[in-house]
Amino acid sequence: MIVTDPRTGEPVSRVPIADDSACAEAVARARAASGAWARTPAAERAAGLTAAAAAVRKAGDELAELNERETGKLRGDSLGGVEAGAGTLVQYAELGPLHRGRSLHGQWTATDLMVPEPRGVVAVLTPWNDPVAVAAGLLGAALVSGNTVVHKPSERCPRTGRRFAELLAAQLPDGVLEIVDGDGSVGAFLAAAEDVDVVAHVGSSATGRGIARACAERGAKAILENGGNDALIVDAGVSPRWAAQQAATGAFANAGQICVSVERIYVVDAVADAFVDALVEEARDWADRIGPLVDGRQRDTVHEHVTDAVGAGAHVRTGGEPTPGPGSFYPPTVLTGCTPGMLVMREETFGPVAPVRVVPDFATALEEAATDRYGLAATVLTNDMAHAQHAWRSLPVGTVKINAAFGGAPGGASEPRRASGSGFGFGPELLAEMTAMKVVHWSPAPSDQGSSGAAR
Repeated sequence: MIVTDPRTGEPVSRVPIADDSACAEAVARARAASGAWARTPAAERAAGLTAAAAAVRKAGDELAELNERETGKLRGDSLGGVEAGAGTLVQYAELGPLHRGRSLHGQWTATDLMVPEPRGVVAVLTPWNDPVAVAAGLLGAALVSGNTVVHKPSERCPRTGRRFAELLAAQLPDGVLEIVDGDGSVGAFLAAAEDVDVVAHVGSSATGRGIARACAERGAKAILENGGNDALIVDAGVSPRWAAQQAATGAFANAGQICVSVERIYVVDAVADAFVDALVEEARDWADRIGPLVDGRQRDTVHEHVTDAVGAGAHVRTGGEPTPGPGSFYPPTVLTGCTPGMLVMREETFGPVAPVRVVPDFATALEEAATDRYGLAATVLTNDMAHAQHAWRSLPVGTVKINAAFGGAPGGASEPRRASGSGFGFGPELLAEMTAMKVVHWSPAPSDQGSSGAAR
């Protein structure tokens, strides 16, 4: 399998596909190393992550260049992802030794504890759209809590993913972090491997469903952050220009290839015309600020969604056709006249497309935004405190953002809903996902071992 530069179409890397034997050997090495790593003091495990963070920062330009060439992610965004990844490793190095259980109040003569323990071997399957930052969270949490890991980076950015993992593995004992390359067949092998205790996956919902089934069949744990179809609601009374800026940032940043990108827009009729006009202007301004889609396959998917919408009656206000020339560029696109049955409204497009549906009022916008099989995130732009309160309480998603397309405090962790996955995929709560709680009841033995007294 060849990876091409999405800016030029030129080959940049080849994906080696690990066979079943190589995958099994990697899992076996991780299993063999798991006992000693679990017994390693948490502070020592954390020191490895801290050293790795320094190595990642030092290799920042190298990682950013690899990412840019393999996925088309702009250099500044790529460097930001590297810095975010290094920062995440440091955060888990600090949080790991503080992750603790509880003492319980039982009998005066007994000791009762709840103690978190590593789950064992974790398979980590990471995506291409932010390969360093996302991998840093899952790898950091798994490793600092005492698990060993077999990591498969995305086949769309194999050199970026492998190089990052190698920098981390160099600071750890042999076998603690194994790396395997390959496509979905390698991920499927790891998801079904008997000696893998946890599968952590960020990627498509279809792949996530397969992983969930494989884990359920053998009693393994699955941590899944999968597709999203995130809605943005524009309420009456907001500034149309500001709302358009928020919508454009949400829909077009990283060419729409962010897990929580804005995928569908509901605007209240009272501000619709001014909002759409401003959004079209914003889209044209963004045209020179976005990179390509990751590859031709993704561009084809995006254009299929746009073509389906136009065929069903939507209007292209700007964009709407693949950019001529080399690479997999697609322009920022605004569609109006969108209806619920269109692909752009019911599926994750994952490209720079802003489909707009005009609704009569906020209640209708909220109802339609909530009617979706995904449950990752949503954004609400409103000046009405009651509307904001109603929205965050009623939207069936893991993250609700009020008056900001992106942002949030460090450490905020949410659980995706429905087709978007399950389990905490980041934050301090991810440490709890990566560990299993054991209850210990320690009662004293009878002082006279020869007595016939019953155990208490």
